[in-house]
Amino acid sequence: MPTPLEIRRKLRRILPKVQKPGRYVGGELNQIVKEWDSVPTHFGFIFPDIYDIGVPNLGVMLLYEILNKRPDVLCERAYLPWLDMEQELRNAGIPLYSLESFHPLREFDILGITIPYETLYTNVLNVLDLAGIPVKSAERGAEYPLVIAGGHSTFNPEPMASFIDAFLIGEGEEVLNEVVNAYQVWKTEGTADKAALLTRLSQIAGVYVPSLYTSQYHADGTVASITPVQENVPAQIVKRIVPVLPPPPTHFIVPSIDVVHNRIAVEIMRGCTRGCRFCHAGMINRPVRERPVEQIVNGIEEALTNTGYEEIALLSLSSSDYTKINELVQTISNRFAGKHLTISLPSLRIESFSVELMEKLRGARQGGFTLAPEAATDRMRNRINKPISVENLITTTQEIYRRGWTTIKLYFMIGHPDETIEDVEAIVNVCKKVIGEGHKIIGKKANLHVGVSTFVPKPHTPFQWTTTDQMESIYAKQKILRDNLRGPGLKFTWTNPKETLLEAALSRGDRRLGEVIYSAWQKGAKFDAWQDQYKYDVWMSAFEDCQIDPNFYVTRKRELNEIFPWDHISAGVSRAYLEKEYQKSLEGELTDDCRHDCHACGILPVFNNLRRENPGELWLCPEVK
Repeated sequence: MPTPLEIRRKLRRILPKVQKPGRYVGGELNQIVKEWDSVPTHFGFIFPDIYDIGVPNLGVMLLYEILNKRPDVLCERAYLPWLDMEQELRNAGIPLYSLESFHPLREFDILGITIPYETLYTNVLNVLDLAGIPVKSAERGAEYPLVIAGGHSTFNPEPMASFIDAFLIGEGEEVLNEVVNAYQVWKTEGTADKAALLTRLSQIAGVYVPSLYTSQYHADGTVASITPVQENVPAQIVKRIVPVLPPPPTHFIVPSIDVVHNRIAVEIMRGCTRGCRFCHAGMINRPVRERPVEQIVNGIEEALTNTGYEEIALLSLSSSDYTKINELVQTISNRFAGKHLTISLPSLRIESFSVELMEKLRGARQGGFTLAPEAATDRMRNRINKPISVENLITTTQEIYRRGWTTIKLYFMIGHPDETIEDVEAIVNVCKKVIGEGHKIIGKKANLHVGVSTFVPKPHTPFQWTTTDQMESIYAKQKILRDNLRGPGLKFTWTNPKETLLEAALSRGDRRLGEVIYSAWQKGAKFDAWQDQYKYDVWMSAFEDCQIDPNFYVTRKRELNEIFPWDHISAGVSRAYLEKEYQKSLEGELTDDCRHDCHACGILPVFNNLRRENPGELWLCPEVK
């Protein structure tokens, strides 16, 4: 392995040849640099996409700060280089390195990879290969770094089971430190026995070590069982949560080039009580926990001082549901008056109250106003449990235009279970009504951007039993939208059905898909989330080579008693609750917001001890009645 000094020297020759060389040199404001030889444990944090997307990731920043607060841990960052830089690195024999010290990733003790969505899977393999590390876990001995992963997509870890040593299921603030502690104990024992390390890790709550489990299948290809191969390994992995959200990060990395978000991001609340049946994040992030107003505002003030940013995003899955949202907005408005900040509140409910909130934040109107009705008919909204009337949507959009916003963004999904052409045509009708009202109110300045994605059933949701829409049907529905969502002020964007097929296969796949992922990567698949890089033919060739039909995972309806590849992973929400919600969706029956009444989703019994140890108003979950 080349030394950091040798890497720096080689970089001087190749950086002038690539786009945005600032992605690869580090040195940003607020990066944390420690003396390599004075710290016993070296942790490399990897976001498996380009720097521009990875730097603003809030989860990376949060865990980067947490680990670097430990005097016995050095945490540094790495991102996947873009195509031009990858080729230059390979040509020059430079392994992937950290931005803080330019040490090769191969020299770190632990590599932590965040995988928020499935189309990053081939990027993970590419990261390991560029680092000079075998991509398959079974081929990595104790001389290589321990490779761990977490993130939303890992709630079904099976497709990536061949490549990751251990998955951290759920929230990482506490369990990550426990994994580091276990590694340090193993290291001091000096056995160099990786199997012993993996067994030790498997004893930590929330840690899934896939090599310690085996999968069996029925003759029809469905999962028969996923069971431990050792007696002392848990049969089910329950996600980790933190009962009280820690203070937000305040030392955000300030990049030296432009990235997708140059802002301070503060998570004001974690979890959601709305119960939208399609929403993976809403199910796996339960229960709801809030940060105190003063902690949020103090965090913003400190982060402003540390970064110089002028944009703030107050993040949650449903910001309007934050119980003290009025107090928070008023406090922010008063505390930062005259500072010319742009403050955004994404994920707002469709109601005039949301418009009033945004109005109080003032500078936010520099951008558009985003709403997500998801469906345009009562029938579909009842199916997905998102009860928003068209009248309420129209009234809200009228109020937005009246108050000075010129652009509204509406997000819908097609491909919901039992969706009809009439349901799709209703999207057109609603959008034309909205832009028509905009033209009446502010004339030609009114704009409406309509984004329509395709529904993908996700694990741990009530729709895990249903199918993804057929590709021909998706194309037909998109044609209706393309042909009709045009005209002055209208802009329409949609999702490529071929990309939907891949996401659907990977999100509900089993361990056998590991060979498909490996084959696709070997054939050149990477940056699958980028439309201009996604290679549909390569993926279909990989499925064919592995003799696997993607439609087995995509368009096949599941029986209620089918064992899923993720059944040994618990998000804390019971299968009985998910099945009940699925049956209610078939009946078109709504479920009320669980802040108003508990529907026994199972989250309270799973974490009852944590709740008793951490009582108070910040844990928002009603008692079971």
